[in-house]
Amino acid sequence: MNSRIIMIAAALALTLASCGSSEKSLYSWYQYEDVTYRYSKNPTDEWQEKVVAQYQKLIDSQRGTRKTVQPGLYAEYGFLLCKAGKTEEGVSYLKKEIELYPESEQFISRIIKQFEE
Repeated sequence: MNSRIIMIAAALALTLASCGSSEKSLYSWYQYEDVTYRYSKNPTDEWQEKVVAQYQKLIDSQRGTRKTVQPGLYAEYGFLLCKAGKTEEGVSYLKKEIELYPESEQFISRIIKQFEE
């Protein structure tokens, strides 16, 4: 009986161990949600700089399985750059969003048009 309990315990432990997720996320998020949320609640120049820095980190350091930025990040980053007066650089990131996610073209092209006028 004792060996049966050990076998059941071992089988249960093996089953539970295999349930753990070693799967990597598609994208690296770092502190995207926290910084974006804080900026949306307090849109000061200081928080805008923090958001821009965080977005730049996300763009430069993608370690997710797709090795590219998540949908919308180039658009958000580009829009913030445009708002900060860096229109040419911002528009280039808006265009990168369209290249990476073509389904965004209809929406993003309107934003680009506003900044290119």
